[in-house]
Amino acid sequence: MWSDIMRVLALLLGVKAACILLVSSLSGTGAVNNSGRWWGIVNVASSANLLTNTKHVQLALDPSLALLSRRQRRLVRQNPGILPAIAAGLHSAIKECKWQFRSRRWNCPTSQTPTVFGKIVNRGCRETAFVFAITSAGVTHAVARSCSEGSIESCTCDYRRRGPGGTDWHWGGCSDNVEFGRMFGREFVDSSERGRDLRYLANLHNNEAGRMTVSSEMRQECKCHGMSGSCTIRTCWMRLPSFRVVGDVLKDRFDGASRVVYANKGSNRASHRTEPRHLQPENPAHKLPSARDLVYFEKSPNFCSFNGKTGTVGTSGRTCNSSSPALDGCELLCCGRGYKSHIEKVTERCHCTFHWCCHVSCLNCTSTQTLHQCL
Repeated sequence: MWSDIMRVLALLLGVKAACILLVSSLSGTGAVNNSGRWWGIVNVASSANLLTNTKHVQLALDPSLALLSRRQRRLVRQNPGILPAIAAGLHSAIKECKWQFRSRRWNCPTSQTPTVFGKIVNRGCRETAFVFAITSAGVTHAVARSCSEGSIESCTCDYRRRGPGGTDWHWGGCSDNVEFGRMFGREFVDSSERGRDLRYLANLHNNEAGRMTVSSEMRQECKCHGMSGSCTIRTCWMRLPSFRVVGDVLKDRFDGASRVVYANKGSNRASHRTEPRHLQPENPAHKLPSARDLVYFEKSPNFCSFNGKTGTVGTSGRTCNSSSPALDGCELLCCGRGYKSHIEKVTERCHCTFHWCCHVSCLNCTSTQTLHQCL
């Protein structure tokens, strides 16, 4: 009797263990993609959601979502004042993404979800590459600028360039600390990536491409000194580009992005010094992507119609240009579905006059415009 009971218990325990192993294996293969989850702080890092502790360290509060990893929270604690810079960088990235793709079928739609950019993050297409590059660039740009403005306690202006200058100029001023921005960006942004697969390598590559774009577009800025502005000597420093410049460069990289595959072990091309070492072009005739190129591994959806599975919202209702043969034209943007037109009255300020000193007076002018919207 007792032995029979023991055999039944053993059988039940064996079934339970098998179930646990099965669930474990399934959860491993179907792991949730947490890439870019930290982007959600752009929705919560407001004055109502900031906590200042006894060390004056600001932390984003959203315990139900745990938007920041343990490593990211540690980096925020170690760099007081840096969280507002991260949030500002994300705001700039989102604004720039929407501007660059305002006339495309995919116009960088965003939401209040933790991933902000929606299900496009789970893909490996060109648009995904741009999202990772522009957000990484936004953090680097904002942190580097905040250092020179004195908003972050752990960094200052970049004084490394102090030294010999030219015949009529010398180094001085306050250079934007892009090196600290790149270093912090690599530690903070890349820490959200997990795995060793093609998606992991592509995301890290595009993150670094965004940071390198910010660094490579730094420009020398000078101030003249001398009698009556004669500019006999100049003081010069290194200044970050406007974020529009960064967006323009990354948009060009988007148009020329390289489709890649995971390199076979032992491949000579895989051991090339160009980063990342384990990515190679899908077409062997193409050159290896440089560290500044954007890379992708999956064909983009057509973005024409709503698709809940891929997260595409479609182009129905979008405003198009009926006379343009380009991507913003009604034929391409509406995907051949046609469009409807309506007349709208628009009131704008016009005939503005400057009165000394200091007042500007304008009239209100009303005109009619014909707008076209995709069906």
